[in-house]
Amino acid sequence: MNTPVFGVVGWKNSGKTTLTERLVSELTARGLTMSMVKHTHHNVDVDRSGTDSYRHRRAGAQEVMLAGGSRFALMHEYRNQPEFELDELLSRMAPCDLVLVEGFKKTPIPKLEVRRAERQTSVLAEEDSSIVAVASDYEISGLDIPVFNLNDIPSIADFIWKYLHD
Repeated sequence: MNTPVFGVVGWKNSGKTTLTERLVSELTARGLTMSMVKHTHHNVDVDRSGTDSYRHRRAGAQEVMLAGGSRFALMHEYRNQPEFELDELLSRMAPCDLVLVEGFKKTPIPKLEVRRAERQTSVLAEEDSSIVAVASDYEISGLDIPVFNLNDIPSIADFIWKYLHD
């Protein structure tokens, strides 16, 4: 996949999901096709107990595709295998203009760190050279990378696009 990939990382409850949602909205309004990868440390289950697709998956199907209306969902079980790396997941996605990745803190892709004043934790950017910018709701000094106001979505979107295409 030759699609540009950019990550959004931060500590729990720092606002990663809100920021990525706002960035997707901003960038799609500019005419870009966007995809998202969200990492979680929990087992993901978008299927509900008792549905036909859930029953097929629980019976042992490796993949179950639920299709209808204007979308489909593909659930892939990898029961006894290690968790997929980001590049393996990206290879399964359709081409688009940009993939935003929420999470995958340790994966070496360009990333933006999200910070909130009420969550005073260590600054990831001080330890991770793949973090190329920070978005924060408070003043941060002493970093050698750009620091954006967390609510300045157009500027953050501009930075991401220019960073990936310069």
